[in-house]
Amino acid sequence: MRIDWSELAILDLEGIKEFIRRDSEYYALEFTGRIIEMIEKLSSFSSLGRKVPEVDDESIREIIFNNYRIIYKLCDESILVLAVIHAARDLNNMKPQPWENT
Repeated sequence: MRIDWSELAILDLEGIKEFIRRDSEYYALEFTGRIIEMIEKLSSFSSLGRKVPEVDDESIREIIFNNYRIIYKLCDESILVLAVIHAARDLNNMKPQPWENT
């Protein structure tokens, strides 16, 4: 399956990289590279993740990587990465919620 990225997900990943980069360029690239590797696995294993508990839609799924929730949507012929957010964030209070803009 093809993997597409929402603008929000790209900004999330760039923000994570910039935050880690303050301490270490190497670890910023290493960490975000590992997130991308996890996401690339979805092309072969699209149902790898679980249904996102906050939304009643089987097509909205997530995989967990360290302290981050990688939220994606299963589409007919592709996967759309919706967001990469820290697990401590409350999805119910996010406006707009990542799946609302799909």
